[in-house]
Amino acid sequence: MKELVIPQLFVSIWLLVNGFVSCQRPAVVNLGAIFTFDSVIGKAAKPAMEAAVSDINNDIRILNGTKLNLLMVDVNCSVFLGSVGAFQLVEEEVVAIIGPQSSGIAHMISTIANGLQVPLISYAATDPTLSALQFPFFIRTTQSDSYQMAAMADLVDFFRWREVIAIVVDDEYGRNGIGALGEELNKKRAKISYKLFLSNQLDESEVMDKLNKSKLLGPRVYVVHVNPDPRLRIFTVARKLQMMTDNYTWLATDWLSATLDSFPPTKKASLGFLQGVVGLRQHTPESSQKRAFMSRWKGMQRKGSASSELNTYGLQAYDTVWIVAYAIERFLDEHKNITFSFNSKLVDMKTSGLQIEKLKVFTGGNDLLDIILQTNFTGLSGQVQFNQDQNVFSGGYDVINIDQVSIRTVGYWSNVSGLSLSPQDARKGEQNSYSRVDQRLQNITWPGGKTERPRGWIIAADERPLRIGVPNRASFVEFVTEAHGSHRIEGYCIDVFLKARELVPYDVPYMFEPFGDGQSNPRYDDLVHMVAADVFDAAVGDIAILTNRTKMVDFSQPYASTGLVIVAPNPQFKIKCLVVIWILEHRVNDEFRGPPKKTACDNAHVQLLNTVQDKSRDHQKFTWTTGNGGMAFCFDGDNSKLYSKLVINPYSSATFLTNHCLYIPRSRLVSLGSPEEYESALRRGPSDGGVAAIVDELLYVELFLSKQKDFGIIGQPFTRAGWGFAFQRESPLAVDMSTAILSLSESGELQKIREKWFCTMRSCPGEKKNRQMQSSSPSHNAIKHSLLSETPDHLMAQTVQVAPIQLFPPLQNLNIFGQE
Repeated sequence: MKELVIPQLFVSIWLLVNGFVSCQRPAVVNLGAIFTFDSVIGKAAKPAMEAAVSDINNDIRILNGTKLNLLMVDVNCSVFLGSVGAFQLVEEEVVAIIGPQSSGIAHMISTIANGLQVPLISYAATDPTLSALQFPFFIRTTQSDSYQMAAMADLVDFFRWREVIAIVVDDEYGRNGIGALGEELNKKRAKISYKLFLSNQLDESEVMDKLNKSKLLGPRVYVVHVNPDPRLRIFTVARKLQMMTDNYTWLATDWLSATLDSFPPTKKASLGFLQGVVGLRQHTPESSQKRAFMSRWKGMQRKGSASSELNTYGLQAYDTVWIVAYAIERFLDEHKNITFSFNSKLVDMKTSGLQIEKLKVFTGGNDLLDIILQTNFTGLSGQVQFNQDQNVFSGGYDVINIDQVSIRTVGYWSNVSGLSLSPQDARKGEQNSYSRVDQRLQNITWPGGKTERPRGWIIAADERPLRIGVPNRASFVEFVTEAHGSHRIEGYCIDVFLKARELVPYDVPYMFEPFGDGQSNPRYDDLVHMVAADVFDAAVGDIAILTNRTKMVDFSQPYASTGLVIVAPNPQFKIKCLVVIWILEHRVNDEFRGPPKKTACDNAHVQLLNTVQDKSRDHQKFTWTTGNGGMAFCFDGDNSKLYSKLVINPYSSATFLTNHCLYIPRSRLVSLGSPEEYESALRRGPSDGGVAAIVDELLYVELFLSKQKDFGIIGQPFTRAGWGFAFQRESPLAVDMSTAILSLSESGELQKIREKWFCTMRSCPGEKKNRQMQSSSPSHNAIKHSLLSETPDHLMAQTVQVAPIQLFPPLQNLNIFGQE
């Protein structure tokens, strides 16, 4: 019996002792760190993490006597050494690894972290492709470049640049970061025109070769996205190449601010060659906690434990250690102990010499990961919380500007409000929409000391001249055409273009290429299509700015206002028009009560038009706002044609009540092909095979009237729109020509060019029209739809035949002039 009692007692004691040990909190918990010691980020991160471990181990309120042991591995910017270092750390049974700072190394060791279930928490790897879906154990306590590139794209858009050149380090950090920039710029209708990839070593001869070649390109806005470089080789070489002048614009991601913030004050005094550079810095809000640590950092520098100034990555490294410490504290409260186990698959491998089978899996890794992701505390870098992508919520960016030797903060960016003059608290949740008009920045000093917004683009030295398509018209050649007997292009539109070109602050080589045979007027939609298809770089002429065309090309500021007007013999047509309106309206419209003479005087202007959209047909309808009876402008489904445009129906208002148009066959339309034919038709009148009136665009009418005195414009224009020069999408020249056109307008040059072409015989017809408008009262109705949004350019004139009217002089022939 005694023999059995002793073993049982021994087993009981063994179980008691081991059970007590398994429930006891560990005396030490190992925490790993992988980074490059001798780097801009590493020099700030190393002392910051050491300070955090010291603070935690000396704080009795956390870990309850368990010491945190930080094991650091220097990878010297090597992916291979980073992988070896990761294996070394997991052999020491670390519960988490802080780092790495390199995105390339993070891609490699994230796979190791996944396999061994060890959380990997980086305060510096910003590559946006380090996703939680692919790397579930990867967590980021710094801001992803997906946010930074959204900030950079907003900055480019704020200054209305459309093309940039990207200078990029050729690794995961550079390629994936600049890929995110390209996506964000596309949302702003901008783009990266060229990418200059550089090796990690940033060899100066390589940098010089790439930058020198870029001088031949058109864009002058550079976005630099490389690793922090205390030698600032990009800008040093740019200065040697005379590229830090007012002809160039330099934007830098937060590598530059991290580098400059690490410099001692004595070194910052020699940064004058960086004047005008604009960069981003991760925003960290001011706090007493942050100020106290920065003061403490000065003491660490004096003692030699810190060799550089503090930057944002140092603040984030300090906070990261605390995040892990808080998570371990809660993990131990719930699980009491930390355990590791062998992976059976690794044990079976037994690879000779590598001893992979000795690697252990952290059995509580998933639980610790979940606890870390629930973090919510305020650290040196601000409020720390994680989103569903396991990235810290974006705290935004400071926008900095180097002005002489000082670094000024000129604004802030957040994914909630965009660019603003004051920082905002990081709001959680979806990004709100914001408009460019809401964006604000302080004045910026640019390279060369200028404060005006840089143009950001030039005509490249080796580029061919711009191919400019011009319509070779057969009629109204005063606007634009190829002169007979020569290849010279001339006209009102050409004069405006050439005068505006003189105001563009750089040389614009060009060559005009006629479009059309000169025997008939070309189709302007086809001309615009050829610009969009890169047959032409631009198009100059009497080109109306229409909705469907703005979807294909970019237009300049309108250089001429136009719209549809009625021209008729003076003054008889005006009386006829009023009689028509009175007959149609007096029964249903209170404003047309009383004798015809009185109401004709009271309603001297044609009623303006209202739009009715017929969803069942592919056309627009324009009817009198007064409702029953009147006129209708009818379109067929082809936007390039405008057939029956002005129809009078004296018999029945039912047609208009049912919202149906009167369709006039082509066989009943008569074409008029030139101003001479207009004159003849108007003089003959409807009783002699001519027309009573012509509807045409204002500028064509003004040119016609400049040589006639027996005709005039009746009433006000039916529509308002303009002519502009067409450019390929995202062409910076569209913006610069718009600025030049505005300058011509303000200086009076546009009016002089107009008078040169349209005021040769008498006072300008437009002035006469304006006097007529001012002498009569305007209609009480407003135009609610622009007819020109559907009207093509200059179709052949059409005559509409309608049934004769018995009660007043016939208006059965109304000529409607449009454009191809």
